[in-house]
Amino acid sequence: MHLSRVLAAAVLFAVAALLHGPAIAQTAPNWPIKPVKVIVPYAPGGSTDNATRAFMDRLSIVMGQQFVIENKGGASGAVGTEAGVRSAPDGYTFFVVPVATITVLPAARPVPFDPFKDMVPVSRFAESFLVFATHPSVPGDTMEEFVAYAKKNPGKLAFGSSGHGTLTQMTCESVKAAGQIDMLHVPYRGGAESLTDFLAGQIQAFCEGNVLPHVKIGKARLLAVAANERHPEFPDVRMLKEIWPDADAVSWVGLFAPAGTSDAIVRKLSAELQKISANPDLQAHLYRLALKATAGTPEDLADALRKDHVRYAKMVRELGIKME
Repeated sequence: MHLSRVLAAAVLFAVAALLHGPAIAQTAPNWPIKPVKVIVPYAPGGSTDNATRAFMDRLSIVMGQQFVIENKGGASGAVGTEAGVRSAPDGYTFFVVPVATITVLPAARPVPFDPFKDMVPVSRFAESFLVFATHPSVPGDTMEEFVAYAKKNPGKLAFGSSGHGTLTQMTCESVKAAGQIDMLHVPYRGGAESLTDFLAGQIQAFCEGNVLPHVKIGKARLLAVAANERHPEFPDVRMLKEIWPDADAVSWVGLFAPAGTSDAIVRKLSAELQKISANPDLQAHLYRLALKATAGTPEDLADALRKDHVRYAKMVRELGIKME
């Protein structure tokens, strides 16, 4: 009888270990013990992907495990974000979300996730210098000259974005509204695809920061920067809000975990990102890509999400942005 009780207890212990093993493993102080997947909801080459790769490359070195990026684009970031929130909360899958995907998109159409219930904030690790640039074939060296040309040519200009409901679209829509001009919106799956068509002259205006290297060699003309400060490499180019105070959009990128992920892991990862963010070489690298390192605490990201959820929902209503 005693032996049978011992065996029964052993079986119960084994079952409990199987049931609770993932939870125990994910709170272990030696996390991570295997590669970590990071879902990026856009194709390679855009600002979101560029910022993520810069951080994850360095994170892989300091953490001793690979942080592997999986690009999963579609539906203006909703496809990759949904994949992230549906992942196991075991500390081995995280996902990157640009601000528009969880603020603009939910205000414009239904989305398969709740940004306040389905995801855990880790860090708002980068900001993007969104810009307003034009193709050299379009006359005008200033925003005022561009607006004057656009008014004389209504409906003949088009701008590209990373997709419906993205902040690249919102920036150009803000310019349209403030300048009272008519431009066609052409949505793409990501900033890399839209940049290709912009450089070829198929679209005439562009709002993604990855255009800046092409500005330097004369393949694009920079008219304004949508950020909280002027870009250090283009100090004479005005911020958009210096031209029109209401035409402003600040783009940030946040790292999230599926709901239920261990708080210990979230805070450990956030702390490492903050250390990486302070690296001067990383900061210089990101500036060249029209990005700025801003890694902060989970609370910083949660606060930014709350404020921008209200702010961009208001912009969606005012600009009349609608999506099917």
